[in-house]
Amino acid sequence: MKLNELSDNKGAVKSRKRVGRGPGSGTGKTGGRGLKGQKSRSGVAIKGYEGGQMPIYMRLPKRGFNVPKPKRYAVINLGLLQKFIEAKKIDIGAAVTEDALVSSGLINKKFDGVRILAKGKLSAKINLIVTGASKSATTAVESAGGSVTLSS
Repeated sequence: MKLNELSDNKGAVKSRKRVGRGPGSGTGKTGGRGLKGQKSRSGVAIKGYEGGQMPIYMRLPKRGFNVPKPKRYAVINLGLLQKFIEAKKIDIGAAVTEDALVSSGLINKKFDGVRILAKGKLSAKINLIVTGASKSATTAVESAGGSVTLSS
């Protein structure tokens, strides 16, 4: 078999509908758009317009608030941290800082800080200095004999 002998299955490729190409095509004259009106013209976007009635998105009450610049954290699970310790990519002799985690390749970027979550098991005694950690992650690290220090 050669590249030039490859072809799609029969019926897999459908030719596009050529609109406005005479009465014999079935989509001639008005091109399937019906007669007159705004929608039959080109270059018209109606989106939320409801014929002069107040649109539903304006009638419904608005609630909540979006933070303009939310904090983004690099998230690390304990199981992945344990894998990197076993692979000797992280030195647990010294305190493990955010910069050490970046240099080990566990995270690509710190963003606004590093946050530890409790997914997986940690058996190594490790001293972490990170921006944030969940309560369950903190207890898991402390039960393994380590400590979590939160930096700002």
